[in-house]
Amino acid sequence: MKGYLKNYSGIIWLLTGIIVGSIAGLVFGKKVEVLKPIGDIFLNLLFTAVIPLVFFAISSAIANIKPSEKLSKMMGITGIVFLATVLISAILTIVAVKIFPVHESLGTATLTEQVNEKPFADQLAGLFTTSEFFELLSRKSMLAMIIFAVIIGFATQRSGKEGSGFASFLHSGNEVFKNVFTLIMKVGPVGLGAYFAYQVGVFGPQLFGTYAKSLGLYYSFGAFYFVAIFSLYAFVAGGINGIKRYWKNNIIPSATAVGTCSSIATIPANLDAAKKMGIPDYIANVTIPLGATLHKDGSSISSIVKMAVVFALFGKGFDTADAIVLALGMTVLVSVVEGGIPNGGYVGELLFISAYGLPIEALPPAMIIGTLVDPMATLLNATGDTAASMLVTRFTEGKQWIKNSI
Repeated sequence: MKGYLKNYSGIIWLLTGIIVGSIAGLVFGKKVEVLKPIGDIFLNLLFTAVIPLVFFAISSAIANIKPSEKLSKMMGITGIVFLATVLISAILTIVAVKIFPVHESLGTATLTEQVNEKPFADQLAGLFTTSEFFELLSRKSMLAMIIFAVIIGFATQRSGKEGSGFASFLHSGNEVFKNVFTLIMKVGPVGLGAYFAYQVGVFGPQLFGTYAKSLGLYYSFGAFYFVAIFSLYAFVAGGINGIKRYWKNNIIPSATAVGTCSSIATIPANLDAAKKMGIPDYIANVTIPLGATLHKDGSSISSIVKMAVVFALFGKGFDTADAIVLALGMTVLVSVVEGGIPNGGYVGELLFISAYGLPIEALPPAMIIGTLVDPMATLLNATGDTAASMLVTRFTEGKQWIKNSI
């Protein structure tokens, strides 16, 4: 029991803050506006820390990559499999949202800011680039900053020994800002609770219907994805024997993922399961750790659900070609950004909010949904890595891999 409480302490405290804030909002109504500055301070701390955090995390990771010719083919297949499975999860979630819309209970939820519409071409240009260096430091230019961080990482790698000092600086910066973000999130229950009290007190309890419906959609669709889609991946990789091998050895990783609420903590269990599934060590030792960082089926699903809810709150349709194409792109980026960053889901939420030009009020609902779906999201994120590893093995080793491994 102590271990369970320790692993879920962050979620428990955030939920406690949300519940206390909700009760305060319901009891005191608009009087809770006095708490809004507390929520604003918390959000401002997040905004100021997120840019350097993401920059150092991405540039440091790339700068320290050590290329290997032996693994080049497998890495290419891994990238394709990761990208394809994340997109499949996102597309299926869009279909689920279309069949079970979350906007029906949102007709009376009027918010105070309006969304500025821009031509799609202008959105693309502003999404990928900025005209001035200092604009990269704005949260509104998140993707442009990420692209710049990638360039810095590769430039550092190409510099070899001459760039080793700068690589060390990037690594140190990454470690420092991980702890900065961790320290900020310690006041998360207070800050988020205050902001949620303000939302409930000012905008009314009708928002609860939104969260209940979106959570029901996420957990039911997540359960379907866990059983049906992962079984399909295992079948594609190794036929009926592949399905049996996958589920026989997926129990411990599943329990570990739910028990720890961490994809990183599930790596040892996944590596052991991958070996029992017959996945070669040279594949598992790369795809499992890499997948824990970059491959996030559960986060992909939650990203789409959060986008649908936020769009509905601001009266925007989540059914246009522009919105869907951008959503798929944002989902892939969110999956990458979340990896290896403490509370990376919040970073991903900032990214898609920035991309769509949504106001600051869009962040708390997205954060709340992300917090509430975290156990199921971790289960899908972590156990999806072994399913993806099976696919990588199938396309690297050929049809006979699972028979040869018996």
